[in-house]
Amino acid sequence: MTTITHIVKRTGAVVPFNQQRITNAIYRAAVAVGGRDRSIAEGLSDQVVAMLERTMPSDHVPTVEEIQDAVEKVLIENGHARTAKAYILYRDERARQRQERASRSARACENIPWRKIWEVLDWAVEHDLHTVERLNARIAAGEFPRIVRETDRAYNEDITTASEVIRERRESVKIVVIAGPSSSGKTTTTVKLSHLLNKMGLSLVPLTVDNYFFDLELHPQDEFGDYDFETPQALDLALINEHLVRLVAGEEVLIPSYDFKAGKRQDAQTPMRVGADEVILIDSLHGLYPEMMQDVDDAHKFKLYIEPLLQMRGPDGRYVRWTDLRLMRRMERDAVHRAYGRQQTLEHWHYVRASEMRHIIPYINATDYIVNSGLPYELPIMRARLFHYFEQWANQYRDDPLRQDAFARAERVYHLLEAVPPVEDDSPIPPDSLLREFIGGSCYEY
Repeated sequence: MTTITHIVKRTGAVVPFNQQRITNAIYRAAVAVGGRDRSIAEGLSDQVVAMLERTMPSDHVPTVEEIQDAVEKVLIENGHARTAKAYILYRDERARQRQERASRSARACENIPWRKIWEVLDWAVEHDLHTVERLNARIAAGEFPRIVRETDRAYNEDITTASEVIRERRESVKIVVIAGPSSSGKTTTTVKLSHLLNKMGLSLVPLTVDNYFFDLELHPQDEFGDYDFETPQALDLALINEHLVRLVAGEEVLIPSYDFKAGKRQDAQTPMRVGADEVILIDSLHGLYPEMMQDVDDAHKFKLYIEPLLQMRGPDGRYVRWTDLRLMRRMERDAVHRAYGRQQTLEHWHYVRASEMRHIIPYINATDYIVNSGLPYELPIMRARLFHYFEQWANQYRDDPLRQDAFARAERVYHLLEAVPPVEDDSPIPPDSLLREFIGGSCYEY
């Protein structure tokens, strides 16, 4: 039994010590370099705690930095150099991100698709939807159904343009990838794009990368012990890459099957072959992650990125955050379709976001086309469904040092929704709307 009972966070808050977080951090670093033995991480974690207890005064409350220093030392002393390097790099990256946030640097980020954002902003101004105030005015004038039609038309035109680009490259494209962060609307976009390409005579063969998950017991976990399905390392990237290379070459492969209830993968289950006039279709969070198809010639890939790039200023004068839109979408989808509580979604979102920033966002501008899935009309719909939850969470997490990320998001979304009138009647939203993917009532099967 460890004598360490509390630690000091970077904010100065003193919180209960949880050794499981050390184990999770070590295992996550090991997974990043191909390791999958959790028992080794547990043994190394024990050594970290023993070192802290041996080298620190009995009444000393260790800081996060002191614990991380001990982790690095134990990894190196035990010959886990590659894991230590992954851990150090991750630690350095997080430190750099904190420093950048603290300095509030105005440096333009190379990962931001500025040209696309300008197009979206121009559309928002033209349709008088560039501020929450103007959105409210149009709703008050009885124009909610019209807002829905205008928005959906713009989204559908985006997908049509993407399909035309693919048609121009149909002789070389063998894989169409639809990627983007959680709840950006990949599934609906995939369905709509599939229909358009089918009309052009292109036969699509979906490859479900979820079947390539490692067994659950081999998955990394986040700092709260939740299994992390958000990281690309949860997938057998080497096997996906091998299968794609062989499929593009016209060979047959045996696709694995993943049982989510049992958390187990069965290999070599379903035969798959792609004909000369067929295209592989991949809908994945990590479709842009290089290792997934690193050995496939770039000429054979069409990479589409999707995100709700909404250009609307909120009541505080700042633009509505895209991640907040996706958070609300995922809450509704998980509650409606996956029996996963809305509060659980909020508490887990910090890790979803961290994974996106490391494994998805850096590759935005490496795509062939970007689709905007931001829907101005989703705000009043979400106000009617989620406002009271965010009001409750903003109060609940206010003084909880372990849930400061959840508090910051809850308070921010609470103030945003507070400024928008609720729309209870969602009947003006058609069954093929992207928003139906999250609130239910879609004409598509997901």
